[in-house]
Amino acid sequence: MDIRHATVEDAQGIADIYNYYIRNTHHTFETEPIDAAEMEARIKEFSESFPFLVADEDGIIHGYAYATHFQTKHAYDYSVEVLIYVRNESKEQKIGTRLYNRLFDLLADSNIHAIVASVALPNDPSIRFHERLGFEKVAHFREVGYKLGRWIDVGYWELINKA
Repeated sequence: MDIRHATVEDAQGIADIYNYYIRNTHHTFETEPIDAAEMEARIKEFSESFPFLVADEDGIIHGYAYATHFQTKHAYDYSVEVLIYVRNESKEQKIGTRLYNRLFDLLADSNIHAIVASVALPNDPSIRFHERLGFEKVAHFREVGYKLGRWIDVGYWELINKA
């Protein structure tokens, strides 16, 4: 499996993965599926500033991860939020770990100091995943989202870039 920078040609494969989460889970707060054109625009936008990676095996996208601005005010320039999604059928294959490790290596070569991940709760597998990689829980917001007929909490985990 190749971990590489996303291209606009990956937009449909990435959108397919993301749309599964939009339709079936509370892991993203988006409620309407997106098309390839929207994902293409996001790839272009996000990859202007930070890495946007895919896990590609024989032309099939099995997962993706990217960094984006944590906040827009200038003092936050040294912090990013990271997001990761793995094809549901491809879980438990260490794809997420490989994506994040490559992403973190690229961020280590930049001026990024703090890496933040938000997790819609409950989501024990995501919590274990992030904590295994060194993230520590730093915040918990109660009932800040509403999806699939219920209120959803969000937790924030942080990893300080030691590079």
